[in-house]
Amino acid sequence: MGLFLIESSLQGIVDSKAALDQKAAQLQENLGARDSALIEIQVSKDFSRSFFIVESADQETATSIVKEAGIPIELVKDVRLVGDDLEKVKQNKDLVNYLVEWNLPEDLTMDQYLARKKKNSVHYEEVPEVSFARTYVCEDMSKCLCFYDAPDEAAVKRAREAVQTPIDSITEILADNE
Repeated sequence: MGLFLIESSLQGIVDSKAALDQKAAQLQENLGARDSALIEIQVSKDFSRSFFIVESADQETATSIVKEAGIPIELVKDVRLVGDDLEKVKQNKDLVNYLVEWNLPEDLTMDQYLARKKKNSVHYEEVPEVSFARTYVCEDMSKCLCFYDAPDEAAVKRAREAVQTPIDSITEILADNE
């Protein structure tokens, strides 16, 4: 089984947390019927950006079910989960409210990325108000998505500075109570 990042926009498709939850339940049921699973959906507050992590035997199965649900697909990538255990993510999705995207340098290998992350992650302690949850790294080493729980965007920026890692974009994620 592989993990796939599917990026989309849900504007015009859902407009509330309740509608998002309903769409997620539908996707989970349809994926489950094809021996796949929706690991998580993270969505920007204005629904303009959405990030689906799907576990499936192949990319075609993952994307076809998302398309069948009427969700346009903007990007699909094979990803690797870093910084958390997949079973833990499946059972108890951490509270996250910020997503940082970093377009990785062309010459960076997965081994170099993992070594750098291990070396620098200890510096998150310097910004205790921010909790790092997990990262999905594209297997083609084009980018990574890092999820955080933080009081505000400025705190996320301080955490990224502490671990000496760039930011290409920050997205505030829709909270459970919105």
